[in-house]
Amino acid sequence: MKKPKRPILIGLIVLGIIILITFIAAPSSNKIYTGSTYNRAPAGYGAWYAFMEQQDTKIVRWQKPFKDLEDEKLTGTLLQINGNLQPLFLDPSQTEWVKAGNNLIILGVFQPVTNAPFTSNLKSNRVDVKIETRRRHKLNKNEESDLKDSFGAVVWQQKIGKGKVIYSTTPFIAANAYQDNLNNFKYLANLVKQDENIIYVDEYIHGYKDSKVRDREGEGNLFGYLAKTPLFPALIQIGFLLLVIIWVQNRRFGQPINLKTRVVDNSEEYIQALAQVLEKADCNDFVVEMIGKEEQLKLQKALCLGQQLVDKQIIINAWIEQIKTPTAQLNEVLSMSNQKRRISERQLLNWLKKWQSIHQEVEKSQNMPALRL
Repeated sequence: MKKPKRPILIGLIVLGIIILITFIAAPSSNKIYTGSTYNRAPAGYGAWYAFMEQQDTKIVRWQKPFKDLEDEKLTGTLLQINGNLQPLFLDPSQTEWVKAGNNLIILGVFQPVTNAPFTSNLKSNRVDVKIETRRRHKLNKNEESDLKDSFGAVVWQQKIGKGKVIYSTTPFIAANAYQDNLNNFKYLANLVKQDENIIYVDEYIHGYKDSKVRDREGEGNLFGYLAKTPLFPALIQIGFLLLVIIWVQNRRFGQPINLKTRVVDNSEEYIQALAQVLEKADCNDFVVEMIGKEEQLKLQKALCLGQQLVDKQIIINAWIEQIKTPTAQLNEVLSMSNQKRRISERQLLNWLKKWQSIHQEVEKSQNMPALRL
């Protein structure tokens, strides 16, 4: 069995790590919508909100932070339905707002689990209310409750200044799951309508925001929105995986570039191959003979002596007549071309340089107007 290639193995390991991080660290999208009046799932409050609207109740969805409620000096009853159980605590701004004569109702407050049965029917004003939680609250002297049993209170209230705060150990008193228990809907309706105030249902805590609030909090553009949604960490993970794959495959972005095919000069390739063979065989005498003939023919052509090899003396006489310079170097290179003995590499290079010098001398002479034939 073949072992997987190393790049593929690394990619699989990285993908597994990203999937694991996604399951562990990704935010739970359903929790934030639990208790929302926009949610039609069993944990939502869409049916109860519709029930309230049918009764012509003054109820609105509040999609701003609690601070805006104070800044706009709005009065009434604020209903908060928590997806996760919250600690039994009010911040100073909430306390001051309640003291001014407003009501705050918080469904879903953390309290200890008791030995109470999970499902029970508790009476409130001779009406049975279905409760599904074992959590109960032990009442203090300044608290009262009309929905309780021997284990403690499920719903209780506390007066603060001119207003009051109502708590519940469960956030699901009138959730969509209880549509067949109309008493649950009526019970929550009576809680929020005690003082005939306008009712604000807090949707800001469920992620629903007014357009002005989104602009103020930097969510008016696409990047700001993605940065605060589960999609943003997913995009980061995909980008990280892509970088890893590029690094493993040693590739860059963009279209692949085709390499230019090298144009092969067959003559040059043959000459180089032949030169390597001759060098290894130590046959520089053969090189001297072949190059000497070519250089002599090139010189004869320049001296107008034809394309057939002629005697050395004829070349020297033509040189004296046309070039009019000493013939010692010319005699040396012609003599070496005709000798049948091996020479060293250094001698071969010197011989080639002398041939080059002779051709330069001919070109120089032919370029002088006074010496042109």
